[in-house]
Amino acid sequence: MKIAVLGTGTVGRTLAAAFSRLGHEVVLGTRDPAETAGRTSPDPMGGPPFKDWHAGHGNIRLDTFAAAAGDCELVVNATNGAASLAALGAAGAARLAGKVLMDVSNPLDFSQGMPPVLNPVNTESLGERIQRAFPETRVVKTLNTMNAGLMVDPRRLADADHSVFVSGDDAEAKKIVTGLLESLGHRDVIDLGDITTARGAEMVLPLWLRLFGALGTPDFNFKIVRRG
Repeated sequence: MKIAVLGTGTVGRTLAAAFSRLGHEVVLGTRDPAETAGRTSPDPMGGPPFKDWHAGHGNIRLDTFAAAAGDCELVVNATNGAASLAALGAAGAARLAGKVLMDVSNPLDFSQGMPPVLNPVNTESLGERIQRAFPETRVVKTLNTMNAGLMVDPRRLADADHSVFVSGDDAEAKKIVTGLLESLGHRDVIDLGDITTARGAEMVLPLWLRLFGALGTPDFNFKIVRRG
């Protein structure tokens, strides 16, 4: 597939590299390609500067949000949750219409300090806001309950014996996303239901953050144990 990954942070880079390794044609979308390409400082997570990372991934094109979204079959929203609607707006509703949008973002609000809180929460989700803002786009919430490394290499933990969730209104879109997840190595994909169920997936994050603090590592995930 032609896949556009919007967002050039740790998650966006990690997903873009993984999809490229699987043989997909990948483009990274960003607000200002020239500024992004010239970054020489480590990213906020301590990763290599974008310029260095991109030098090792020359087959992944860098373009504007709009150009990336216009030249793809599937879009991944890996932007900062607080900026997701603006980034997708820059991509353009017409370019997103009819396409599957795999939303891996979280609506983290740092305005009250650390740890961040969710906004929106409980009665709404970012996934729903995206679907409402882009009604012709087929939004599927997934992968937001684990770190970037596990997103693309679930086998690194318990031989991939842990769970990932999908939420969305379009059954065919969820089938496509599930296929991508399985190609990455995910073995237990749980369909939570329509896009309103993204509330539950997003509300996992406060627990995830506390577990990160307690365990001292982000290399963990949730396993849903149930009767066969």
